[in-house]
Amino acid sequence: MTDVSGQSGQRQDVAAAARIVVKVGSSSLTTPAGGLDADRVDALVDVLAKYEGREIVLVSSGAIAAGLAPLGLARRPRDLARQQAAASVGQGLLVARYAASFARYGRRVGQVLLTSDDTSRRAHYRNAYRTLEQLLAMGAVPVVNENDTVATDEIRFGDNDRLAALVAHLVRADLLVLLSDVDGLYDGNPATPGTSRIAEVTGPADLAGIEIGSAGRSGVGTGGMVTKVEAARIAAAAGVPVVLTSATHAGEALAGGATGTYFHPTGRRARGRLLWLAHASVPRGALVLDDGAVRAVVERRSSLLPAGIAHVEGGFAAGDPVELRDGEGHPVARGLVNFDASEIPRLIGRSTRDLARELGPAYEREVVHRDDLVVLRP
Repeated sequence: MTDVSGQSGQRQDVAAAARIVVKVGSSSLTTPAGGLDADRVDALVDVLAKYEGREIVLVSSGAIAAGLAPLGLARRPRDLARQQAAASVGQGLLVARYAASFARYGRRVGQVLLTSDDTSRRAHYRNAYRTLEQLLAMGAVPVVNENDTVATDEIRFGDNDRLAALVAHLVRADLLVLLSDVDGLYDGNPATPGTSRIAEVTGPADLAGIEIGSAGRSGVGTGGMVTKVEAARIAAAAGVPVVLTSATHAGEALAGGATGTYFHPTGRRARGRLLWLAHASVPRGALVLDDGAVRAVVERRSSLLPAGIAHVEGGFAAGDPVELRDGEGHPVARGLVNFDASEIPRLIGRSTRDLARELGPAYEREVVHRDDLVVLRP
């Protein structure tokens, strides 16, 4: 960890990044009362549009906040139905504003709305990837947001910081930039005298003992510094460097300047959609495994077979994400299940060969295939 006084020079890997995911929060785009601030949107676009040779994917909050004033809402509603109504009105306004602003530079935008279900399932993940790749290939700027108009509590990402980290992995970005109303991560409350901005984070140990605030200042978004640090951790662990800073310092950040907090990559790029399965899916139930199955899944990365299941919990359907637990109830993995919850009790403890002979060839398969399974690390 390095505080702000210990850093100098330029972040060369940041300056050289060719494909960048930029996430901007609601507070950086809207007025405190709700409604889009056209000057703020234009200021952000002025920075992003000047990088002709770089591909930009913009993950933008602000749909719900943009819909507040037009619907006569004084503040962000707590109930899901009114949040969805505000998002429905605000999403159109948000994309229209981006389209008009980027048009000043002859650039087109394309709207991409996602739910967690769109990206943890194999076919949906491929479709999302192809759409974003094609938009970039055609010179458009994808504007990504959670599909708040239809997403329920069960299929929500919860915040666009985490969505941005996962999109950075999806598009194989060289860099993730998280923009908000705070110019970086501090070693305490930024409003408290004596606190310092942390310039670099090389790994999780650097954050031990750091007080991280849980709420933003504006009241129009859902995130805070906690969600941004968690998003940075997810992206860094998947091999994507991250810069966390304020929207007013976006230009300096993209140029590789010593602004904000830089999170070094801490791991290799994860395979396919498994990062989404680990961080975006919400388990609809659980399978409790015997000790042998736990070792097979965790140590050998094997598929889960019926013989290794001790019992089933929840009411899920085939294709849903489920949690795999050890005998003490600790989660050890997550995967997409191939059978309904109601089918599994008669499969428990039996070999696939016996099941196929008795029930038919459809039952000679894994309960969770290893390609649809991710081990959860402590």
